[in-house]
Amino acid sequence: MPLVHALWSPGRGLLLWAERDGGPAGTSSRSARIALPHPFAVSSADLTALHPGKPTSATLLLPSRANRPLAATESATGGNRRAPSLRPWSVPALIVDASELDDLDESASYGASVTYLRAVARLAADLVRRGRVLPTLVRRGDAAEARWRPVLQGVDFVAFDALVAAMPPVGRAEQIAPLTGASPRALVTDALHTLVDAAVRDRLARADPPVDLLGHQGAAGEWLSALQGGVARVELPLGELGVLAEAVAKWDEVADTDVVDGRACFRLAEVSTLRPRDADDPDDQTGDGTKWQLRFLLRSTADPSLLLSAGQIWSGEAAGLVRDPRGLFTAELGRAALVEPMLALALRRTRPSEYDLTVEEAEQFLTSGATRLTEAGFEVQLPATWDGRRRLGLRLSVKSTPAEQVVTRSRVGRDELAAFRWSIAVGDDEIGEEELRRLVAAKSSLVRLRGRWISVDADRLRAGLEFLRRDPDRPARRPSAAELLELVHLARETPLPVTGVSADGWVGDVLAGRVHQALRPVALPPSFRATLRPYQQRGVAWLAFMSALGLGACLADDMGLGKTVQTLALEAVERAGDERPPTLVLCPMSLVGMWQREAANFAPGLRVLAHHGVVRAHRDALAEQVAAADLVVTTYATAARDAAELATFTWRRLVLDEAHAIKNADTATAKAVRRFTAEHRIALTGTPVENRLADLWSVLDLLNPGLLGTRFEFRQRFAAPIERGGDTATAAALRRLTQPYLLRRVKTDPAIVPELPEKIEIRQEYRLTREQGTLYSAIVDEMMKKIENSEGIKRRGNILAAITKLKQVCNHPANLLHDGSPIGQRSGKVTRLEEILAEILASGDRALCFTQYTEFGHLLVPHLSDRLGTEVAFLHGGMAKGSRDALVERFQSDDGPRILLLSLKAGGSGLTLTAASQVLHLDRWWNPAVENQATDRAFRIGQGRTVQVRKFLCPGTIEERIDTLITKKRALAGMVVGEGESWLTELSTDVLRGVLTLGEEAIDD
Repeated sequence: MPLVHALWSPGRGLLLWAERDGGPAGTSSRSARIALPHPFAVSSADLTALHPGKPTSATLLLPSRANRPLAATESATGGNRRAPSLRPWSVPALIVDASELDDLDESASYGASVTYLRAVARLAADLVRRGRVLPTLVRRGDAAEARWRPVLQGVDFVAFDALVAAMPPVGRAEQIAPLTGASPRALVTDALHTLVDAAVRDRLARADPPVDLLGHQGAAGEWLSALQGGVARVELPLGELGVLAEAVAKWDEVADTDVVDGRACFRLAEVSTLRPRDADDPDDQTGDGTKWQLRFLLRSTADPSLLLSAGQIWSGEAAGLVRDPRGLFTAELGRAALVEPMLALALRRTRPSEYDLTVEEAEQFLTSGATRLTEAGFEVQLPATWDGRRRLGLRLSVKSTPAEQVVTRSRVGRDELAAFRWSIAVGDDEIGEEELRRLVAAKSSLVRLRGRWISVDADRLRAGLEFLRRDPDRPARRPSAAELLELVHLARETPLPVTGVSADGWVGDVLAGRVHQALRPVALPPSFRATLRPYQQRGVAWLAFMSALGLGACLADDMGLGKTVQTLALEAVERAGDERPPTLVLCPMSLVGMWQREAANFAPGLRVLAHHGVVRAHRDALAEQVAAADLVVTTYATAARDAAELATFTWRRLVLDEAHAIKNADTATAKAVRRFTAEHRIALTGTPVENRLADLWSVLDLLNPGLLGTRFEFRQRFAAPIERGGDTATAAALRRLTQPYLLRRVKTDPAIVPELPEKIEIRQEYRLTREQGTLYSAIVDEMMKKIENSEGIKRRGNILAAITKLKQVCNHPANLLHDGSPIGQRSGKVTRLEEILAEILASGDRALCFTQYTEFGHLLVPHLSDRLGTEVAFLHGGMAKGSRDALVERFQSDDGPRILLLSLKAGGSGLTLTAASQVLHLDRWWNPAVENQATDRAFRIGQGRTVQVRKFLCPGTIEERIDTLITKKRALAGMVVGEGESWLTELSTDVLRGVLTLGEEAIDD
């Protein structure tokens, strides 16, 4: 990947050039004054492919050694080696527009000089935006050019000096004289003047309405024409040119100083017309009794109490109060016209003092122009009756039954909303229909409301009135709970956003996210045999409440807090006296048996059908079995295969256990599940956000379709600001929005599970053997060549392949080579594992060992059994359901195996393995949520001993980088989790080499 540099070349502008990684040193000798072609520079053709521009060349003075320039990645001082010297090198370059610095090709890497010149361009743009510029005349002998120059005062001086000091060496590398480059101050000065001049001309050309500076004749007219047009040259006789230069020079006297005698002030005033307002209508929304006038003044900076009117300045009364009041006032007004173009019309007068505004211009000045002028350093005075731009929206008033009464009902209908009324609000003021009618009749965006001027969108105001009048019965229409909440959150069917909701009863509880705190526990039927903890009772009450409202619910309790038993309790409560359609439970295959066992233990009255395997029923036989069942338990894979048949049934409830299985809405499984019809939907997952915010949208949108908007709307509104910018305000808004549908309790909270044992996490370090270290380095060298020579998807695939191989070699050479060779003493990790397991067995404990590689597990089973003299069991995805269930039951028994190996995918969720108090993660996964789920097989309710969690890693290897990533993700898990391994695939080749390269501390000496 080429590394792109930028520099400012006086007379030419912004140049880009690029280099690739350095090759071998040259051998020919040459004079240090002759510029030879840079051996690693990117050609003009390749540069043009990266970025459009005009090809050119540049001679650069670069650090060099052994007749070659040092590459950017090389150190300038290599130990005791001779220090590099500056030598000239010729490079192909491109002349590009500075405005295009933010639009660069992602297939290249960009050096600090590009970021630096972006900062220079931003300062230039900011000066122009704030009007910190002045017109000037640049003399070059008998010729002259009209230019716009920056005005640096105060903090702008500080910013300029900081840029001069921060210029990277490559930014001043262009050769100006033999072995001499330009000074940083000269380069920044030239760049700033050139960029400011171009930006002002562009702003004048695009101004709406157009700015016309051509209202003058003679020398001034020639100068103004050159300031506005594309040709800066001023063609005048020498005599007239000298007079013009002397006059313009007075403007320069107020520039580039820390003190300015005065600042322009703009006062917007209401001026009564001859026709008085309607005496019967003191609020007079039409505005016909008022015209708007913008008055120009000058405030002394030496004496802020001195405020001079335009009349005092033009009459000469201000002489002696400030230095050159007329020149200063003219300069300030000209600067302001660049910030607010409407002022240009007023400045065409000989002695401008005020400007009469139309209602539209007054609204524009109040809502945007005044802010721009204030940000540019001008003083703006607005009428006391101006109340700002106030948000226009709909207010909703809802009354409903109390939340605790909802749980006792099987279904809450539209009639449960005792009152439902729309109204229009402007800011905090709710306005009646008659008042709204008068505002609409004004046909203006600047209107008077209750004695205050406000700005509203006239078209949206009219749409709001039409919405209230469209159907006389519409305000009384009572939506369902789901329709109501979708209306509040998305306002899809309303012409205005919903800016306020006044709600009591269950509606208020849902919107405030306090339902699970306000509800009382439901009465469980005698047939239910489990004793629920208080938090579980609250969970069942919450699920019953959401079910009664027809709202999908996500029970996101930590692993081990009993999500299954809470769901079974809900089913038992609902089916205690009523006949209902069966509930469909989707889960991973390893949990089908668990659902059967839990139902048999806690709710034996529920009829359970396990629908999976090759002998499962279809068509009429399936219909008969479903009709005779209360719970139909099947796997996600089976549901996808049998989607057409399962979609023909109307289910009482759809339960998604380990709901992160449908986190990707584009998978065949997720699409199949969306086809199923159910009266209520529940998601059970301890990780509602496993990798990214799209996971959360996928789960909640399946529970309540459309409630969070489309996937595109959700990405634009929430995912992009949070994941890219870390927007905490947007993250908080998302939490508030999803809170009504998501109940999460964590088991580390003593108030939830006070009897949960302590968990100790240990970073278990080891070192590679010589064989492992040799293989590791060979893989890095081989894969880096492939990565360097590939692009796009192929490059990302090569990076992921390299990561997999490096993780496998850290496990054992045989895990990489796939040759079935004996384990022996070839792996530092396996040797350390043997030592730890021996200690665990000696202490009488049992251990769970997780690996993401099934092949590694098969290698370990016979080796560990032989070395430790004990049975080592292995649970993996290739086992049949019956074999898995039998192994889990045997491990939990007193005479079961002491060591259980598990593949992370097959055994990392859904199982209860509290017989073990030791958890070993042999190879690390990228997501802390995945590791936590695996740990929770032992760290859960029912575990009576302290749980020790050991995480293997070798310092200086990819495993240590993974550990660092997991630590960062865990810190950010409350807001956003990144996208697994994909972050590595986007790194530059040089940075990637540093991530993958083996450190010296990794190999055991």
